[in-house]
Amino acid sequence: MNQLIQHIQKFIPIDNHEVKIILSYFETQHFKKKQLLLSEGQNSNKQYFILKGCVRFYINNNKGSEQTIQFGIENWWITDYLSFQYQTPSHFNIQAIENIETLSIDRKSFDELLERIPKLEKYFRLVIQKSFGASQVRITYLFTMSAEERFHHMNNMFPEFIQRVPQYMIASYLDFSPEFMSKIRAGKV
Repeated sequence: MNQLIQHIQKFIPIDNHEVKIILSYFETQHFKKKQLLLSEGQNSNKQYFILKGCVRFYINNNKGSEQTIQFGIENWWITDYLSFQYQTPSHFNIQAIENIETLSIDRKSFDELLERIPKLEKYFRLVIQKSFGASQVRITYLFTMSAEERFHHMNNMFPEFIQRVPQYMIASYLDFSPEFMSKIRAGKV
């Protein structure tokens, strides 16, 4: 739980009393490798702060394959924000890539926590802005870089993902086939 408090303190100051309040709203949850935290069609009723492990956020596309949208590792938040906010069915899946440990907070508790500690609104706004900015950059790379450039960029910027995530998921995230990924890694492209 200290990871969450340290993460919050990177963005806003909180005192010991606020720490106790914050921690009282979170539940530790464990998920096994390949287990779904959220399935398409479900309402996203929880936000997850990843303490240990790696997850992926993906869709099932109209070609019948999985398209990875995002990964999440330690000290990252993950949920379907629109489904969480509006309590509508999600179009996404969130799956554990490794055995993971999270802190979760449900929608009702989240709203109560923000009522009790209003400055957490700033924390969550900054976290979501950072995440949204990263998504915008990723979209730019998809439209402006070749497949090989996208792979090398990701390998240079985020080597921890290349080491931890199965090759076919990296290929899906970078929007090319696993076969093409094998050629890039073998230097045949």
